[in-house]
Amino acid sequence: MRKVYALMKSCSVSILLLGASAQALQIARPQVYATDAQWLVTVKRRIASGDRTFAPALAALEAEARRALRAGPFSVTHKMTVPPSGDKHDYMSQAPYFWPNPRTPNGLPYVRRDGERNPEIDRISDHRELDQMVAAVYTLALAYYLRGDEVYAAKATQLLRAWFLDARTRMNPHLQYAQAIPGVTTGRGIGLIETRGLIRVVDAIGLLAGSKSWTTDDQRGLEDWFARFLRWMRESKNGRDEAAAENNHGTYYDAQVASFALFLGKRELATEILLTARQKRIARQIEPDGRQPLELARTRSWSYSVGNLEGLMLLAALAENVGVDLWNYQTADGRSIRRALEYLFPFAIGERKWPYQQITAWTPQELFPLLRRAAVKYKDEKYRAMVAKVPRAAPSDLERLLYPNP
Repeated sequence: MRKVYALMKSCSVSILLLGASAQALQIARPQVYATDAQWLVTVKRRIASGDRTFAPALAALEAEARRALRAGPFSVTHKMTVPPSGDKHDYMSQAPYFWPNPRTPNGLPYVRRDGERNPEIDRISDHRELDQMVAAVYTLALAYYLRGDEVYAAKATQLLRAWFLDARTRMNPHLQYAQAIPGVTTGRGIGLIETRGLIRVVDAIGLLAGSKSWTTDDQRGLEDWFARFLRWMRESKNGRDEAAAENNHGTYYDAQVASFALFLGKRELATEILLTARQKRIARQIEPDGRQPLELARTRSWSYSVGNLEGLMLLAALAENVGVDLWNYQTADGRSIRRALEYLFPFAIGERKWPYQQITAWTPQELFPLLRRAAVKYKDEKYRAMVAKVPRAAPSDLERLLYPNP
């Protein structure tokens, strides 16, 4: 009888332990919009259960996160140049493809040399610091979400407070002085392309939820900042100019508006933007054969074609949050994200020679991550075969963590 009792007790303890283990693996879905939230839950659960599939990718992420622990803080106030407003809290940058005028003594007004970056732009540090902040914050937030190490969340919080909240270092929520052209203008709507990385910041904030470091005040402060920035985007002349852009600038404008609207709970606005993108972005930007004429007209036509397609896929990922399907949207004559990808594919794998101008290095590998993401969405043997043809098709460490394997 004692043996039976002992066996029953042992089984009860085992059941309790199994129950506790299952409970521990009940992982909350993060509030992210551009990232696949369900896949992140799957990855985190598999890591927690001892699955070693993601061990190399996770090790690489943590190595990058440890480097980010030593980064920053970053701020628009670090620049040596003072904006026209006299306020260093105003973001500013110089248009990258404009150079001194060789026909005038003082070089003004600057003239355009498309695709050729003027090294003068590096004298203003705001764009560089913004990109560094975005990369560090996203890396730290993802490492925190997957590993639960509070030190990552604490550093991400410090960087976010410095850029958005601290009265001494925060950025004012507008881009009035972005992509200025000496002798022409102090800022343009085109400058809004420089804040597309803030879409990743929005997702990073969602990954930090539940951290001891990320407070209610922090959340409210970021929501207030993004609300004011979104209002400026939609009401200012620069913002309206960018909204009207028909090329990649319009694509990334819509992606920012949709992301920020979702973050702020403005679901109707996000839905409106993403529904309109069917005609305004996909139908207008892509030809029936998949060409993107406005990107092909550039001197870096391959890079811009891939870059705009990535933006359209970003819109498609955001649209999933409001039940809008951009992945499979197609006009009567065949214009679609899918067709744009299929047009670029033969050039990426060397089956055809790119017939348009590309004054910088030929980088076919830029297309491969987009192909892998599409293969997951379309669940089509044709895409699996396409992925199999890609040279060195293994995804990057970050891709393994963020996107399922097709």
